Amino acid sequence: MRIRDILRLSWDQVKRRKVVTGLCAAGISIGCAAIVVAMSVGDSAQKYTEKEMNQFFKMDEITVRANAGVSAPGSTGVSQLSTDMLEQGKLTRQKLDLIRQFPNVSAAAPFVEMGHLQMVTNDNRVSYVQVIGTRLDSLPQFGHAFAQGGPTDTPGAIVLNYGATLGLNDPETLDNLMRQISRNPYDDDLMDQYRKLQKTPSELYQKQLQFKVSTGETGKTRSSSPLRVAGILKLPQGSTADSAQYDKKVYISMETMQMLREELYDNTANSASSSESYETAVVKVKSQDVVESVEKQIQRLRVNTQTNLNQKEMVAEQFAIIKMVAMGIGVFILIIASISIIVAMTMSTYQRRRQIGIMKVLGANLAQIRNMFIVEAALTGLLGGMLGILFSYWVVWGLNVLIMSVSQDKTPMIFIPPATIFTGMAFAIMTGVLSGLYPAVSASRTDALTAIKRD
Repeated sequence: MRIRDILRLSWDQVKRRKVVTGLCAAGISIGCAAIVVAMSVGDSAQKYTEKEMNQFFKMDEITVRANAGVSAPGSTGVSQLSTDMLEQGKLTRQKLDLIRQFPNVSAAAPFVEMGHLQMVTNDNRVSYVQVIGTRLDSLPQFGHAFAQGGPTDTPGAIVLNYGATLGLNDPETLDNLMRQISRNPYDDDLMDQYRKLQKTPSELYQKQLQFKVSTGETGKTRSSSPLRVAGILKLPQGSTADSAQYDKKVYISMETMQMLREELYDNTANSASSSESYETAVVKVKSQDVVESVEKQIQRLRVNTQTNLNQKEMVAEQFAIIKMVAMGIGVFILIIASISIIVAMTMSTYQRRRQIGIMKVLGANLAQIRNMFIVEAALTGLLGGMLGILFSYWVVWGLNVLIMSVSQDKTPMIFIPPATIFTGMAFAIMTGVLSGLYPAVSASRTDALTAIKRD
């Protein structure tokens, strides 16, 4: 008996026993769909969480810092630090240029924090912002989109993020409001008015601003030269004005940072060297998968590196447990379905004793009869798996519709990875095959003459 004959006979039996086949396939389909949906929801939730985390933790970026602790070989203390070795640990412009040429590196730029400064407009509105020195032309490469203007190399030009345009208020107006709130701390109208002021954007594009600091010794205030707003960044996707009001950043060029340090802090000693070396830089890679390999390359330049990949690993571990539990539920359903297949196939073996006896008389051996029943069970599992995949797509579609109806994001969040489909089908077919083993062995052991005489 050829394989084609075994397949034809098994398929004929599957088609003839429609009710039994349908019930067995339905049980397998429920288990298969449970596995596919559970794994798909787990994978989709993990991808969504990683996407949201990447927005805040920037897991595709590597923070690079100068290595001030590089010591000469054989040194035993800080006092024996070698000047040459310390020079090797600096984060220089040449090293950044070299890092940009590394494979899988999208961008590399200095990001040096100058601290929080008071920002004042021409009409005397005040806010406190975090000032960061970088290459302004690299901002789009790091995912910052411009709502107005764009990067420029003009000296004295600055770029504001969306949060820096919020909450610019007249000090007198704000003081009056705060005094009213202090007298009536439970007045909801006053609190709403304060929140509205903090979230109200100001039109600052192409306007002039100044930074001010108060000196500790004399209490005098120092002001910078007027700076022009050359660009304003868009509100990041997924962020709101409520969160943006606490994230106020101003980006300036490294040359402008040197100028501000000289004007505000009289820091002229290292102005020449600071243009060639940096305290901190950020490297953006093309994918999270290559962060570790790029980090190892950067470390060969004797600088310190830091990433947030540990956050991704923690999320992966948590979702792995969830997916295993969900898969266990699906496997339990398949075990219940396999019991029904064993019962149905065993009854089929009893009912088909005459057919088995005739096949043995005509020359069919034990292996061929056993294989026919195993193939029949595998076909039942295949039908159940295909039906389960169809069910899983319907369930995922319904879940996406439900999520989009209550969410502002109208893009589907749950998807079915191709690997999940193959996993579901493999479980379904394996369930059918394993369930058919006992009936197949029982059928192959049927005595031919006894079966023919009884029937």
